[in-house]
Amino acid sequence: MRTPQLMDRSTSRLVVVDMQEKLLPVVDRHDDVLRRTLQLVRAAQILDVPTTATEQYPRGLGGTVAELAAAIADRPEKLRFSAAECLDWASEGNLAEAKYQIVIAGIETHVCVLQTALDLVSKGFNVFVVADAVGSRTAEDKSIALKRLSDEGIQIVSTEMVLFEWCEVAGTDEFKQISKLVTNRD
Repeated sequence: MRTPQLMDRSTSRLVVVDMQEKLLPVVDRHDDVLRRTLQLVRAAQILDVPTTATEQYPRGLGGTVAELAAAIADRPEKLRFSAAECLDWASEGNLAEAKYQIVIAGIETHVCVLQTALDLVSKGFNVFVVADAVGSRTAEDKSIALKRLSDEGIQIVSTEMVLFEWCEVAGTDEFKQISKLVTNRD
């Protein structure tokens, strides 16, 4: 029996917050944030982890960037900064299909990511924010947000932590695919 402190693909969902055409380019280290988010999305596909991407006012900020949009069909629109309300599985506060661990990537850390994470925790979900797959326009805003999230009991993790906790064991075909995600820089 594994500790519930570890992420488990059978109880996880991945939420990619607002990685949109007009917003992403102004985010500090946006290329790294996108690369890490793509690794998470690809791992979720390999390991059958449900994935949702949200879009904040897409008429003004554009849609989800093409690389992610091609891989994520579920992309609800929102006007609230928190995505919790637009996630149909979270809006009623249930722990839908025992998928109670929510892994969050996206932008901006100090606005939509932070508000989404806090709202999901208030609904009973166990939330993990992926530090190297979130970003803000400034490094300072991101740093302050990650500290606040941690202070509120939200787990701050890295992309590789997610990938290997979801994978759980070595020596499988899935492990080989996950290892390639880690070693390839694309």
